[in-house]
Amino acid sequence: MNNPFKQALAARRPQIGLWLSMAHPYAAEACATAGFQWLLIDGEHAPNDLRSTLAHLQAVAPYPGQPVVRAVTGDTALIKQLLDIGVRNLLVPMVDTPSQARALVAATRYPPEGVRGVGAGAARAARWGARRGYVDLANGEICLLVQAETRTAMDNLEAICAVDGVDGVFIGPADLAASMGHRGNPGHPEVQAAIEGAIRTIVASGKAAGTLTGDASLARRYLELGATFVAVGIEVTLMVQAARKLAGDFGLGTDAAMMAAGASAY
Repeated sequence: MNNPFKQALAARRPQIGLWLSMAHPYAAEACATAGFQWLLIDGEHAPNDLRSTLAHLQAVAPYPGQPVVRAVTGDTALIKQLLDIGVRNLLVPMVDTPSQARALVAATRYPPEGVRGVGAGAARAARWGARRGYVDLANGEICLLVQAETRTAMDNLEAICAVDGVDGVFIGPADLAASMGHRGNPGHPEVQAAIEGAIRTIVASGKAAGTLTGDASLARRYLELGATFVAVGIEVTLMVQAARKLAGDFGLGTDAAMMAAGASAY
């Protein structure tokens, strides 16, 4: 199997990651030098498209950290394009049911196991035909991660985990909090209890559990519970926090800047 990230998850070796939301490959490459074991290229909440995702993959390719791409949606045609440009680790948001999970597995597999269209000769994933036997190896190399981030997903979690071909389940704390009536407060005790219970369920199923938090103590707690892939920060958040602190150190406030930013958004 030529996928170090999938191998690590299967062996339950904890993988510490960083979220990439700036939508720029130069920033992605800079972050790749930090030593994180995986880098999430966000296509759901960051302004990335297929071409910028490709540029990110090319930028981080020389470095050890493994790229994971979050699609904007679980559309079969989009997944085909992402896999063809070389995505091997795919994270799909808003998966509520086992039937959705099964459809995603099918979208990531060539027939007869799935429905992925065959165009390897023109695909970066197969090195434009130079990687012999790619179509026979690809199904086993794809690492499919699904996001459970609603009450419905929590109710169906055991069934989602039971879907063959799902390698891991990622708990989305912000959307889960909103779904539970605590929008903007993923730290609420009810939400945290749900996250911890979900991690236990996923781990007990034999699948890899993952999530994202900027709280180092929470990240360590999730790892103690058996979570395997945990992102511990978002690069754009780290940048603005550092920039605002530096400005504050020189007596410069952010009120005017925030007001200007708010006005320009409309």
